Amino acid sequence: MDNHPSDPLKAQDPTAGPAASPRFTCVILAGERSRRDALREHSGVACRALLRISSVPMIHRVISALRGADSVGSIRLSGPDSGCVQSDAGLAREIDQQRLAWSPPEASPSTSAYRMLSEMPDANPVLITTADHPLLTSEIVDRFCRDSVAAQCDVLVGLAPYELVKSRYPDLKKTVLRFRDGNYCGCNLFAFMTPEGRRAADFWRRIENQRKKPLLVIGLLGWWAVIRYRLGLLTLDAALSRLSRHLGLRLGAVILPYANAAVDVDSVADYDLVQRYAGTGTEMDPNGEQRLASQP
Repeated sequence: MDNHPSDPLKAQDPTAGPAASPRFTCVILAGERSRRDALREHSGVACRALLRISSVPMIHRVISALRGADSVGSIRLSGPDSGCVQSDAGLAREIDQQRLAWSPPEASPSTSAYRMLSEMPDANPVLITTADHPLLTSEIVDRFCRDSVAAQCDVLVGLAPYELVKSRYPDLKKTVLRFRDGNYCGCNLFAFMTPEGRRAADFWRRIENQRKKPLLVIGLLGWWAVIRYRLGLLTLDAALSRLSRHLGLRLGAVILPYANAAVDVDSVADYDLVQRYAGTGTEMDPNGEQRLASQP
């Protein structure tokens, strides 16, 4: 049994925080992609969400980051499965005491997101992140949510400049989105700001298997977009504009000036790397996060 509770375990109050800003309902996707998993076998845990980084399970780290953010109201878990939940005493207790809402995961992250969004009331915006985001901080969450509100879009995705990520974590393997005006890495942060925006979850379901193949996703925008992307002529704004027209939604990106916003644990190599950086004791210190010099 895992007796490490989330820290801090502060009660959720969806009415607290600055009155001028909406509180986000947050969904943590914590399901498994497959029955056999090299990370689980490497670490011996019941599920990926319970992988320990500096002795703290990843999902507890994510919960703590969200609870420390002024922008977040309630938190809901999609996964892990019930057996995994019961193997962690702290997580099971929080769910039993209704401090966290929980539902079993669907077959994939995108179908889990689709289901969770379809069951939520339209009143508040929804933030979706993942349980394998162990270097997430409250500051990153608040920055993403604040900029998402200001952007006036239906759906937003968090991105970090690739050069920033590479300078901080040179050994990290990431899918890179290469545009004329910059190269970016995904941050596993998604904001669904309007009821209409939730339709994008259906698109997510259709492209999930191509999530690490940018060219196939760009291909949905037409061959001219593919050619421009391959030649380094397509800008991020142009790609978002084309995709917005394709979906009939206003899509946007929040560029985050934090290298650790782009770090997830998707392989044994990622796990070993994050353990190494976590051992420095600085990865959770907002004042120590490496930023783009041009950002405030």
